[in-house]
Amino acid sequence: MATYKTANAIGEREDLSDVITRIDPAETPIFSNAKKEVTKGVFHEWQVQELTAASDTNYAAEGADYSYVNPTVTTRLGNYHQISVQAASVSGTLDSVDKAGRDKETAYVKVLKGLEQRRDIEKALVKNEARSASDPRKAGKISSYMTNVNLISASTTPAGDGSDVSDKAGTNAALSLAKIDDAMKQAYTDGGQPDILVVSPANKVAFSDLSSGSVATNQLTMTAPKEAAIIGSVSLYLTDFGQLSVTIDRQMPNDTIFLMDSDYYAVGHLPNRLFSVSDIAPTGDATKFSIVSEWTYIVKAPKAHAMVTDLSTS
Repeated sequence: MATYKTANAIGEREDLSDVITRIDPAETPIFSNAKKEVTKGVFHEWQVQELTAASDTNYAAEGADYSYVNPTVTTRLGNYHQISVQAASVSGTLDSVDKAGRDKETAYVKVLKGLEQRRDIEKALVKNEARSASDPRKAGKISSYMTNVNLISASTTPAGDGSDVSDKAGTNAALSLAKIDDAMKQAYTDGGQPDILVVSPANKVAFSDLSSGSVATNQLTMTAPKEAAIIGSVSLYLTDFGQLSVTIDRQMPNDTIFLMDSDYYAVGHLPNRLFSVSDIAPTGDATKFSIVSEWTYIVKAPKAHAMVTDLSTS
């Protein structure tokens, strides 16, 4: 393993400013907005409850005995934890020399590696990947738990339990408001209320170019202060079935858009295994450490979310 040495670092004291400017795409809207839950096993399971379909014939004769109907049984879902690791080795000399903008290099590198890991988890979440128990384990990603999907007819729809993903076999087509509206309608019909529309930078441009009277401008005048719960660059799309906060995610692929209900998904992690820093016994004149997260994606209600895929945006 290569050791991070003074020759590799920029910032050793000369006439440099003490202010380090870091241009880093560290925004992680899906991960940052997810609830964080402590889990207990490598394969985490949860149950999803659905209501019996509404009836328009719910009337009874006077004095009649009741008709006893049991609730719909729960659906049992689960997902594997995957392990994300960032490790680094900083030479003793680099920790000791006078540097511009920071004191101890090891502490600075730990911050950088933590940001990198958070970004890696975000990129993993938006990957089109099913869960896998094979070593190294892989968590089923967001798309593998989608049942409300707008896609090209030649493509397959996921089962929605994390076991598979769309094969995306269809010929990709351009983004349209009709596609977003269809996905939103599917989720709403199934009882969901997505509130975040997560798009890549390219799809944000494509979305802004769409012409419709229902597209809100990027700036809104509020009559009273309102708490902001969404993290990231946001504009609004007022659909027939609710308001979507359009959020840019640098890690999103250009062929997919997610409509997420922020109340019904979470990132789970084993106890003390989310950005856990461990110092490693030195084997030379260097400080070694690792940052480890053992995490999984938890979707409380798959039907609360939706996806538009098979997009040709570039």
